[in-house]
Amino acid sequence: MTKTTAAPAPTYRDLHRLMSLMTGDEKHDTAATSTLDALWVLYDRVLRVTPETVDAPDRDRFLLSKGHGPMAYYAVLAAHGFFDEELLAGFGSYDSPLGHHPDRLLVPGAEIGSGSLGHGLPLAVGTVLGLRAQGLTGPRTWVLTGDAELDEGSNHEAIAYAGPAGLDQLHTVVIDNASASYGRPGGIAARFATAGWSVASVDGRDHEALYDAFTAPHPGRPRAVVARIAAKH
Repeated sequence: MTKTTAAPAPTYRDLHRLMSLMTGDEKHDTAATSTLDALWVLYDRVLRVTPETVDAPDRDRFLLSKGHGPMAYYAVLAAHGFFDEELLAGFGSYDSPLGHHPDRLLVPGAEIGSGSLGHGLPLAVGTVLGLRAQGLTGPRTWVLTGDAELDEGSNHEAIAYAGPAGLDQLHTVVIDNASASYGRPGGIAARFATAGWSVASVDGRDHEALYDAFTAPHPGRPRAVVARIAAKH
């Protein structure tokens, strides 16, 4: 009788090795690494989707709006078995499915093609509405955006609509690394709160704080989590 040993569960420490496999001049390192902790907590402890359920109607949906720095996203997907880590070394090459912007037709587990800023949150609103139209009220939709993306008007239309519409299946994670060109009275969290969202602002590197913010109840309201990333000196 042959005994087999299950592969060890991925850990956060695996991500640094996986990230190092991706090389090239178009890595957008800062854009990628600023999302690493939030992505890890989501895929490791929150999202109800696996490589086996990527097409299941009742899966959670995750939309990477901040698509111009996808290295962390690819590393997290590989760590959780959505595709073989050997693909990472080809990142950005002509024949690789892992492009500088994710392509939903090429990257296993990717829900949207992204990279053009300001599209993810409106798409997430549409996703929730589409699910509701099908009678699917269990699946949750998550979208990750950058703070500078909120300069795009399309996001503000989505924010203004989702709160009064009571889209409680909708969750937005804003990576705030102080890269936005325009300030907002009261900060990013206040913009969502004014529109009727449930809001939390946490340290974007603190996994327990992220988890608590991601899983807090918010009946009847969409949820926004602002993940603050301290500048490196």
